Amino acid sequence: MSSDPTQPTPEWWQQKPKPQGDQGYPATQGYPGTPGYQGYQGNQGPQGNQGFGGNQGYPPARGYGGPPPGRVRRRRRKWPLVTLIVIILVLVVGDRVANAYTENAMASQVQSSLDLSGKPKVTIQGFPFLTQLAARDFRTVDVTASNETAGTGGQLEIASLNATLHGMHIHGLNSATIDQFNASALVTFTALGKVGGIPQGITLSADGPNQVKANISIGPLSETAVAQVTQSGAGQINVRIINAGDIPTSLLGSLANFSFSIPKLPAGVSIQSVSVTQQGVLITADGHNTTLSQ
Repeated sequence: MSSDPTQPTPEWWQQKPKPQGDQGYPATQGYPGTPGYQGYQGNQGPQGNQGFGGNQGYPPARGYGGPPPGRVRRRRRKWPLVTLIVIILVLVVGDRVANAYTENAMASQVQSSLDLSGKPKVTIQGFPFLTQLAARDFRTVDVTASNETAGTGGQLEIASLNATLHGMHIHGLNSATIDQFNASALVTFTALGKVGGIPQGITLSADGPNQVKANISIGPLSETAVAQVTQSGAGQINVRIINAGDIPTSLLGSLANFSFSIPKLPAGVSIQSVSVTQQGVLITADGHNTTLSQ
């Protein structure tokens, strides 16, 4: 091609595509079959991630490693805790069962010792119970009963009975000693009239800490008398009229002067006080180193 700018450009040169600056001609374009036939492009060198890269082959095998170590440890920790809870529950249930059985057996013993018509309710205080049972020593035992009769043939009706036994020691199957015995029994006025054989038409009520008022309504007679209630022996209560006014004592029957006994008290237990309340006559008793036996 001529370098003269005045000469027209040949047609074949105008149709030839011009190379772009960023695409250049292949650096090596040898003939087919020669080593340089498919060489790399001058401005498109080999890309590092287009060859047979190490990260484009088959992935390495992944073995199963089991559950995460933390989860296994948590599961292993739960088993000792569950086992401990089960053991505690078994011990508590066993303790309560043994407690109920012993309370029932002890109630039978108290019933026989006090000559009661029914079995009282016995509650053994303290937890755990099994340690007390193993030692055969019970710190505190509560005995309650209501609407009982005491004595052969039901001589005395007891509206309520409450006893506390401190330091109960079991000896054999049918015997026990008690360090301290405290009890109280309530005899209603109706029961007092029955045990004294008071005639009909006479009703009793409270009249002071140790006196009973007798309201007498027999035929046309309507009067009031006063009787005194006192302890007359180790297990005996006396009721005696101290003021009858103009009422003939023959109309009062046994109310004029009668006594009744607490049918059966454990050995070493004695009456300590007798008082009159709005509900009836309250009798308290206590003793030390007493014995319960069937």
